[in-house]
Amino acid sequence: MTAPYETLGTRREGNVLFATFDAPPVNLIGPEVVRDLVGLCEELSRPSDIRVVVFDSADPDFFFPHVDLTKVAEYTAEAAKAGGPGDASLGMLFRRISELPAVTVATLRGRARGAGSEFLLACDMRFASREHGVLGQPEVGLGTTPGAGALQHLTRLLGRGRALEAVLTSADFDADLAERYGWINRALPDAELDAFVAALAARMGGFPRDALLAAKAAVNAIGLPEPAAVRADAALFQQLVRGAEAQHRVAELFARGLQTRGRTELELGDVLGEMSG
Repeated sequence: MTAPYETLGTRREGNVLFATFDAPPVNLIGPEVVRDLVGLCEELSRPSDIRVVVFDSADPDFFFPHVDLTKVAEYTAEAAKAGGPGDASLGMLFRRISELPAVTVATLRGRARGAGSEFLLACDMRFASREHGVLGQPEVGLGTTPGAGALQHLTRLLGRGRALEAVLTSADFDADLAERYGWINRALPDAELDAFVAALAARMGGFPRDALLAAKAAVNAIGLPEPAAVRADAALFQQLVRGAEAQHRVAELFARGLQTRGRTELELGDVLGEMSG
């Protein structure tokens, strides 16, 4: 362990697996990333002594900025391989990540928006660089709704009012505000982030595996959304993202440089606020 992946580098330290996403040019969630996530889920679902998985990004500016909006059909087809055609959505793939027989921890530097934020929300814990961590759910500003878990997770974590603020404003949240709202576990100084997460992972990795997984399953039974709710959110996203209004706004964003390393991606929350209705 582990298998070779196209967009995912892995290394082991004891019972901890470190998995680093690297999908140039800007770490979009496209079919290659989804294919690797499906493969990693399959690998981690088999008997193993790995107790903790730590996810991070090789790109200091982008953890996952969002999905590749030019390849929705392709990444959806890859996601279907995790659970079959009836579960052809990132939301159900991310739910599988939440249920993995290992503790999942995300280390956030750069931007995690849309499905990137939803991937982090699917992880068991999230720790962010105070100087460089940014989260956002830009879907409403694009003309659709979050479809891979944000509506469910943010409402549970933030409460109704703050979840609505995060979703309806499509604004960027820095790490300090995200911590205060409950979007992440902690915001830490960038220079301390990696050592903190590594020590946390090693601590949990030294505990009895059965106890770790039993405790995680018990919390999941209380806190995870039902599959039907995840599927409904995915269906609504798919319906709205194909609509004329969303297509018009996405086209305008592409004309401004969406999915390239420029201001539109770096400051997407601000750019969405500048667009006319």
